[in-house]
Amino acid sequence: MTSSEQLRARAESVLSSDVWNYIETGSGEEISLGEAEQAWQHWRLRPRVLQDVRSVSTTLDLLGHQLTTPVLAAPTAFHQLYHPDGERASVAGATDAGSLFCLSTRSTTSFEDVGAAASGPWWMQVYVTAARDIAAAMVERAVQAGASALVLTGDTPYLSRRARAGRALPLSDETAMVNSARHLGDRDLSHLEDDAGITVEVIEWLADLSGVPVLVKGVLRGDDALACLDAGAAGIVVSNHGARQLDRAVPTALALPDVVSAVAGAAPVLVDGGIRSGYDVLTALALGADAVMVGRPAIYGLATGGADGVRDVLAGLTDEVAHLMGLAGVRSLDELDASYVTPAW
Repeated sequence: MTSSEQLRARAESVLSSDVWNYIETGSGEEISLGEAEQAWQHWRLRPRVLQDVRSVSTTLDLLGHQLTTPVLAAPTAFHQLYHPDGERASVAGATDAGSLFCLSTRSTTSFEDVGAAASGPWWMQVYVTAARDIAAAMVERAVQAGASALVLTGDTPYLSRRARAGRALPLSDETAMVNSARHLGDRDLSHLEDDAGITVEVIEWLADLSGVPVLVKGVLRGDDALACLDAGAAGIVVSNHGARQLDRAVPTALALPDVVSAVAGAAPVLVDGGIRSGYDVLTALALGADAVMVGRPAIYGLATGGADGVRDVLAGLTDEVAHLMGLAGVRSLDELDASYVTPAW
């Protein structure tokens, strides 16, 4: 059993079955869920030899943030399901690892409390609500609290039908709606649903509203990436939503090269989905990703160790990446390119 599998097993042992199924479920028949991790193994590494790798660096500059790791914490909802300290622990753990935390719109901690707990950079993931004034108010609060970029989720016009979801989660409405309830007023909850009518025009709206860079998450095609950049996006996140939206969508390990080719260095490209080891991270970086994001592994760390657990997951992946870079003859992240990988079949 790998260390990733051991951590997953420990997390399952401390969480209720309903909470475990909530984080683990995929959509539809869970075909994409099953393919996510395996797809990274489609690639094989082509190392260089006789390189001076006495010093290996995993540092990078990402939209003005100096980070010591290319492994970031992806946005995931409702962190108090997994640990009483919720998102406060997650942002603290990511910061301690020299990383960056992306806060979900569906946080169980207020933007203000997350900002107060953060000693390093954090971003806000955005769902544009049916009542756009609610999304606007939340974005403005998050930026005021310290969010330095927005990550617009583009693959969720509405929630999918998920295979292992449906039972009530142990969260009060007050906790689940900690950031949205104050803006709802007398309106019913339908105003908090995702706006299925948004198009790329919302990218410029968010950028003008917030004054911070806007990345678009959920991109699996090069032409979509270009459309987002043309509309003002500052970055692209290749993602299929952890296999929780459209089942049978292409795995991110196979979608990444097309997006990287289309973007052609014009903006940062990040990727998530099925990344569980330093080998996966190294492969993603060689395929052209500037950084990776991990969702479920960070949650496993949170569930089993709070802030320290999140830190250990991100730091452990970073340490493994540095070790593998040396073995591959790579001294820094900017040396990695597609020449270091080849399809296995």
